[in-house]
Amino acid sequence: MQPSQISGLQYIVPSNPSPYSVPAFELSRFSNPLHNLYIPPQLQEIISPHPSCINNNSTSDEADEQQLCVINERKQRRMISNRESARRSRMRKQRHLDELWSQVVWLRNENHQLIDKLNHVSESHDKVVEENVQLKEEASQLRRMLSDMQLTSPYSPLTDLEHALADN
Repeated sequence: MQPSQISGLQYIVPSNPSPYSVPAFELSRFSNPLHNLYIPPQLQEIISPHPSCINNNSTSDEADEQQLCVINERKQRRMISNRESARRSRMRKQRHLDELWSQVVWLRNENHQLIDKLNHVSESHDKVVEENVQLKEEASQLRRMLSDMQLTSPYSPLTDLEHALADN
């Protein structure tokens, strides 16, 4: 037992001490596990109401005072309840805000990935367009060559081949 704990013990002196009596210690403070629990002053007022609120022998002034006391206790309870409700509301708001920020991060990441894909597809499209232009140019050159060969050649089967290529 620590010296600080010993100071909490109280010696109870019996009303008629006898030489054979054994001293009794009041340990009620130590037997209560909630003794060291911090209770806010607002709750202490509610838990242990004013003695004037408990008095049953009351006149009309005391009855009014008792009513005021009850009203004040209700106000205190309502105030504590409102504070707790506001605290819960702030916590809900903070959770919602955290979820929104998480969503913002996820959407930004998704956006970057989509932009990367779009750039890749755009580059591929540009390459295909460029290749298509080159192929059209080659086809045009081949047609010209074929046309030149037909004009210089006395053979007619080349004319049939040129018409077949032009239809494609």
